[in-house]
Amino acid sequence: MDNPLQQRINQYQLLSELRLKLLRLHKLLLEAERIAYEQVQGQVSKGQLLQLVISHDQFAWLHRLSQIIVQIDELQQADEPITLETIETFLTDVRTLLTPSEAGDDFATKYDAALQQNPDVVLAHADVVALLTTTSQR
Repeated sequence: MDNPLQQRINQYQLLSELRLKLLRLHKLLLEAERIAYEQVQGQVSKGQLLQLVISHDQFAWLHRLSQIIVQIDELQQADEPITLETIETFLTDVRTLLTPSEAGDDFATKYDAALQQNPDVVLAHADVVALLTTTSQR
């Protein structure tokens, strides 16, 4: 069994890798939404895009993924060691969120559509799933 310090290092590395993969996925999803928005509304600046991401309904579904990334930051910065149960619960939440569905909630249906339309999103999704699968087998 790993010592507590090694366990904490492993958790930090896992969360760091997951964060990077989720950031890439988020960026691709955001870019796809920006393109869809601009096709209807016209080109937007980076500042306008930021405001849209924060407050426009078309981008609201991405907030759940943003929140997961923020949770990773909070877990990594926690003063106390993270329990294995907390990590497992968190990883289960990520797996659940990233389960596409034509008949699911708003995130699941829009995520499913993004996977159908964008091969880069499929690859980024596969990277996250591969990490989560490897983690669940440890």
